[in-house]
Amino acid sequence: MNKKAIIIGLILALALGGGVAYRLTHSTTGGGEKAEQKEAGHKDEKGGHDEGKEEKEKKEEHDEHGEEKLVKMSAEVQKQSGVVVAPAKKQRLAGVISATGKVEANADRIAHVSPRIPGKIVAVRSSLGDSVAAGQVLVTLDSVELGEALNRYHQSRTKLALAQSNMDRIKVLVDKKIAARKEILQAETDYKTAQTELHTDEERLSLYGINLSDLKSDNHKKPLLPVRSPIGGVITEKHAIVGELSDPSKSLYTVADLSSVWVLVDIHEKDLAKVRRGQAATVIVGAFPDKKFRGRITYLADLVDEATRTVKARVEVPNPGRKLKPEMFATVELAIAADAPPVLAVPEEAVLELDGKKVIFVAEKETEFEPRVVELGRTVGGMVEVVSGLKEGERYATKGAFTLKSELKKEELEDDEH
Repeated sequence: MNKKAIIIGLILALALGGGVAYRLTHSTTGGGEKAEQKEAGHKDEKGGHDEGKEEKEKKEEHDEHGEEKLVKMSAEVQKQSGVVVAPAKKQRLAGVISATGKVEANADRIAHVSPRIPGKIVAVRSSLGDSVAAGQVLVTLDSVELGEALNRYHQSRTKLALAQSNMDRIKVLVDKKIAARKEILQAETDYKTAQTELHTDEERLSLYGINLSDLKSDNHKKPLLPVRSPIGGVITEKHAIVGELSDPSKSLYTVADLSSVWVLVDIHEKDLAKVRRGQAATVIVGAFPDKKFRGRITYLADLVDEATRTVKARVEVPNPGRKLKPEMFATVELAIAADAPPVLAVPEEAVLELDGKKVIFVAEKETEFEPRVVELGRTVGGMVEVVSGLKEGERYATKGAFTLKSELKKEELEDDEH
């Protein structure tokens, strides 16, 4: 009895244990499948998102380079706006020698202003940076030496008047045969001597800077010594102070005519055969990167610097508006004869910047222009090399590109509003 009960109990225990194990195994397998399905669904969702992103990027790229970015302009409007179309051609570009240099004042147009005689400064009429004309009074002095020269001048005038009066009196006496003939000769000699002395005193005062017309008036006021600018220009240095003593050895002002400046550059020894006096040069400074100043080489040194193996050259450049300032750093480009194969080149004005890229407006049709992104090479004499983006024979806007750019921007704004 007890033995049977034990056997039955073992069988029930084994049956219950098998059922629990089956349920646990089934539960675990089902969760895995669900996890796998969830993970697969997540992957599918992510993949679909990536595909949508790629399509969006492709669409944006198409919008950026697509056909819709065209400028439409009728032939009549093109003519009125100055748009000129021509086929792209290859041509030989002249070579360029590039050198760095520095702007300096034209030494042939600089004047150091100082008095001719010593004196005390009593008035300063011009200051640093003022524009002055030739002959303009910059400062006035009170001079002892000028006073002495004025005394001699007045004495000479009095002596001349007396000599003339004596000569006229003797002439009357000679005509009446009261005086001898030799007396008139002596009187004429004395008159000419007095005349010469007065002329010498006048020249001395004129050299000092005194206006003789002021001295011949009845105004006996002691004149001051004016110091005038010998040239027209700009005051670049000033040392004149009221109350100080000045003399010819001390420069009171420096006046520079900056309507023309020099740019001194170093030419490498290997390039000397390609450089000559009178050669055209283009000057570019950092302050005005889009402005090109034209000049010519007026001096080429005869000695080579031992350390740098360069030769000093001087480029004289007209400076209207005084944009070029002394001590500015500059880049000088010297055009030389073309010795390279022909390249595709367009005028500089045909290239514009659009959205940070260099573009040329290519005529797709007679009335449609596409802003074509191009890669540029060297620039010489107003022409720029096109490395890529434009093919020989393609028609493009050589003039009026800015008008086409404005029209393109206008169309983009209208599209954004709608």
